[in-house]
Amino acid sequence: MIASLSSLVTSFWAALHLRTLLLAAVTFLFLVNMLRSRHPKNYPPGPWRLPFMGNFFQIDFEQRHLVLQQFVKKYGNVFSLELGRSSVVVVSGLPLIKKMFTHLDQNFVNRFLSPVRERITGNNGLIGSNGQTWKEQRRFALMTLRNFGLGKKSLEQRMQEEAYHLVEAIGEEGGQPLDPHLKINNAVSNIICSVTFGERFEYEDCQFQELLKLLDEAMHLQGSVAGQLYNAFPRIMKYLPGPHQKIFRNWEELKLFISHIIKKHQKDWNPDEPRDFIDAFLMEMQKHSGRKTSSFNEENLICSTLDLFLAGTETTSTTLRWALLYMTVYPEIQENVQAEIDRVVGHKRQVSLSDRDSMPYTNAVIHEVQRMGNIIPLNVPREVTVDTKLDGFHLPKGTVIMTNLTALHRDPKEWATPEVFNPEHFLENGQFKKRESFLPFSMGKRACLGEQLARSELFIFFSALMQRFTFKPPINEKLSLKFRMGLTLSPVKHRICAVPRL
Repeated sequence: MIASLSSLVTSFWAALHLRTLLLAAVTFLFLVNMLRSRHPKNYPPGPWRLPFMGNFFQIDFEQRHLVLQQFVKKYGNVFSLELGRSSVVVVSGLPLIKKMFTHLDQNFVNRFLSPVRERITGNNGLIGSNGQTWKEQRRFALMTLRNFGLGKKSLEQRMQEEAYHLVEAIGEEGGQPLDPHLKINNAVSNIICSVTFGERFEYEDCQFQELLKLLDEAMHLQGSVAGQLYNAFPRIMKYLPGPHQKIFRNWEELKLFISHIIKKHQKDWNPDEPRDFIDAFLMEMQKHSGRKTSSFNEENLICSTLDLFLAGTETTSTTLRWALLYMTVYPEIQENVQAEIDRVVGHKRQVSLSDRDSMPYTNAVIHEVQRMGNIIPLNVPREVTVDTKLDGFHLPKGTVIMTNLTALHRDPKEWATPEVFNPEHFLENGQFKKRESFLPFSMGKRACLGEQLARSELFIFFSALMQRFTFKPPINEKLSLKFRMGLTLSPVKHRICAVPRL
């Protein structure tokens, strides 16, 4: 009897002891979380936060840029969020954006290295690197792109040749419904590939088509809930199965593809006659061999080449897909573009960049596609380099900054009809009008280094397609302007008919 009672007391005490330990552990973690998430005086306001999770479940990641506009209405042009381990501040309004990226540019010059990006490239390459690595790689990339044709007639001729191939490939469909996604991706990618790899890829090249699919899938998954969960809780998600693991498998495949091309270059390159970006980089590696602090190494060669391939493919091709979709949905605008092309260029010769000044309506339509397509709605995130005051708010070092381009490009104070596709936004008395509140390429020191290339490609490809085809919806199919969320906003899967113009 006494033994049984003693055993019962022991079991009760053990259970109580375990519960006490668990309660103490949970309490401790909550206290740590509260201390960690305490913000300094004058920190920007924001919605209430859950312990550990922050605002993660208040964001619909399938349309996060739209959800954030509700917070702008409630909290103003500077507000804060907690997304897992990251403190995020969202900045809206042209005056504040200009102040950040001009007057305070040194305080916001760093990229935020997300856990996904950190695992893929670390502090390497052009897009996500910081400090000396970024300065060296950006300077070298700009110089090399210029050396291999950026801003020169030779690169324009490559664009015209590729536009011809794209027109031929689309023409082979005979006006039947087609999904233009991969053909456009391939055409746009061939321009940057000719500069970086020294070669283009045929539209029937199955291996290259598969790589473009891997890139598209990785971009989509990184912006999905699974990708954002990894960014918020990398230490846990790293060991869990799920679609986020495919992000890293895809990027490894893409890095392997770049690595194979580099190895081929290493076998037959001539330092006296560099053919492309990879050859030029190999020369720099040779010059900097033995310097421990140099960023010119094989890992940076792979990552910088991959960044050029990604940036030179995804954004421009996505914008062109939006352009064809908008022309199909707004046939009267398409007719106006074609009338201008017929008047200025005619039917026989190819469009050239010298025609752009004589084609203000076409130029305005391309800009309006960029505004409405809104493909990078929150810009590429930055990170505060030192404690900074902005609009009376204190932003601690390490805070992640999102620039609200969605609000800027849909601001009723800046645009006459912000929610309507209207090329007149970029026209004044029949002439093209630049708009200060139009920032699809960002601004400041970390603005898109491929802006000039992208603008040229958009004009050449779009004009060539409008010159040769009229785009229409398939019979009995209703087209949608809905978007698919990823690292960029792209159109949902659709088909259109490219009817040859007589």
